[in-house]
Amino acid sequence: MIIAIDGPAGSGKSTIAKLIAEDLGLVYLDTGAMYRLVTLKALNEGILGDFEKIKKMLDNLNIDIKENGFYLDNVDVSDEIRKPIVSENVSDIAAIREVREKMVDLQRKFSESKNVILDGRDIGTVVFPNANVKIFLVADAKERANRRYKELVKKGENVKIEEIYENILKRDEIDSTRKESPLKKAEDAIEVDTTSKNIEEVKNEILNIYSKYFICV
Repeated sequence: MIIAIDGPAGSGKSTIAKLIAEDLGLVYLDTGAMYRLVTLKALNEGILGDFEKIKKMLDNLNIDIKENGFYLDNVDVSDEIRKPIVSENVSDIAAIREVREKMVDLQRKFSESKNVILDGRDIGTVVFPNANVKIFLVADAKERANRRYKELVKKGENVKIEEIYENILKRDEIDSTRKESPLKKAEDAIEVDTTSKNIEEVKNEILNIYSKYFICV
């Protein structure tokens, strides 16, 4: 069983995927966090913008996901990968072909022989084009920026909503126009607009889609 949830930054992919995983007893894989781990590694090594060094870094990349924690070089960096500096650079890292190839390979290996739900930007189009259910989440950019702002403020971050909004727009542009696995809706994906809906409403809408699909087949 594979459920793919794609969509732009801040559309609610991770939050919803976690809830669906709990309700259906699936393994949840946050693929966006995997790219954030690579971005944090590049930041720590001071090699952002140096494609050759980033490619070489992938040979000895040590990342892991366990018990809802994200590890880089055996250190829990679950909070660090959500910081604005990582968000500002993750789309550029994710646009590198070698990075995407490495992550897609890891995502497929992780999902072998498991019932999983994955969220990202190319799950239904590239990683698992034959996924059982494909969902494409969308939301107004200002609403997405507001959600991210509240999330970061709650964590004690000193951020400005205007900067977050600009970053959202920048990430949308990079993600949708990049050469490697651009963000786009799979032809057989069902679109769900989360702009004016709360988490529970979105979760129930996707569960209904899931139920209808399996009743039909």
